[in-house]
Amino acid sequence: MHRGLTISVVIPCYNEENGIQRVIESLPACVDEVVVVDNNSTDRTAEVAVTLGARVIRQKRQGYGAAYKAGLPAATSDVTVTLDGDGTYPTEQIPELVDHLKTQKVDFLSASRFPLADRRSMSLFNKLGNFALTISMRLLFGTAIKDSQSGMWVYRTEILPRLRLTSDGMPLSQEIKIEALRAKGVCFAEYPVRYYGRIGEVKLNRWRDGWSNLLFLFRKRFGLIQPSRRTGAAVTAQELARKLTTTSS
Repeated sequence: MHRGLTISVVIPCYNEENGIQRVIESLPACVDEVVVVDNNSTDRTAEVAVTLGARVIRQKRQGYGAAYKAGLPAATSDVTVTLDGDGTYPTEQIPELVDHLKTQKVDFLSASRFPLADRRSMSLFNKLGNFALTISMRLLFGTAIKDSQSGMWVYRTEILPRLRLTSDGMPLSQEIKIEALRAKGVCFAEYPVRYYGRIGEVKLNRWRDGWSNLLFLFRKRFGLIQPSRRTGAAVTAQELARKLTTTSS
């Protein structure tokens, strides 16, 4: 707990047994709950997470978005924080981010990696891709967002049912920000964070995922994606108890 708020951390993972150990061990003492979503890992990711006290949810449907749509509704604290399992996001800044969320009365806080504190932490290709996607989101949705692709978010857990999430893939990272920006009564902000080089194998397919994210922005903007009853966060929470296998430490 931090400043009277309980904190859950949700981490989607696919074959991150080395990274997830470092991430969980680095979490500050104020974190009350750790939820790891094992997205069909073939290594010891789930075993390592359970050993370190995390609650593991197994999501058989492959994809970054699918993992998050299973894991986010499982968080039970006042505030939910998301991280990647590869050690790229700064766990040490969680108290600082929660402070900002509370003092500034923000509902959804997106961690902005730019400008990079360490230029070596991201390849030039990825920098250009992030820049192109962020500019596209700015133009299409009329927002001054600095980092549309950040995978670290801090939000009040109670707002999740208002965010209609549809993507099972990488576009969910930008979709959740769009939904938070659009949602009535939700205050959105960004906050600068440090960014580190990843631990383990790179799984991002740059061209495929980049084009997928760009096409998704256009489809979302022009109403070509309609969330069904089965894709919203509230429904996913109901499906969680029925379909997913949860292992508690």
